[in-house]
Amino acid sequence: MTGALIFLLLLAGLFLLQGYFKGHFRSEDTFRAYLDSFGLFAPLILALIQALQVVLPVLPGFLGCIVGAGMFGAAGGFWCNYIGISAGSIAAFFLARYFGVELVKLMVPMEKYQKWVQWVNTKKSYTLVLFLAILLPLAPDDFLCYFSGLAGMSVKRFTWIIILGKPWCILAYSLFFAHII
Repeated sequence: MTGALIFLLLLAGLFLLQGYFKGHFRSEDTFRAYLDSFGLFAPLILALIQALQVVLPVLPGFLGCIVGAGMFGAAGGFWCNYIGISAGSIAAFFLARYFGVELVKLMVPMEKYQKWVQWVNTKKSYTLVLFLAILLPLAPDDFLCYFSGLAGMSVKRFTWIIILGKPWCILAYSLFFAHII
């Protein structure tokens, strides 16, 4: 099972790197053209990319929210982004839980890792802090998903935080960008 998971992560990483080096994520226009090339599968590919950008934090998730709303409307963009980002958040939690500190150190620069470990360890109400970070825009929630996997939080609690906290910011982005793009 571990070998298959590592293989899938490497494959996903290669998919993202290929798109990155070909310039598909450079701007809204290049990303939109890239998604358009997948035809009917474009919403699925957007959800996959949004999940991967949480697990492998090399792409801005914000770009997917903008392009998703522009291509698929407020509702369609919301669902693609919400499903993808939520799935990626839960995957990051499980990856950290399964592979531990060494994986998280690979995903997060060492100085950020030390800062976040110290910060997480000093918070008595980490659950509330995590919920607010997931709820609000521009919080480093991708990193917090990994740290939550290390912090001993239950899977059920983490999943509920993602399900209840994640949609509001994505919905606001979707409504806003669907009307200005």
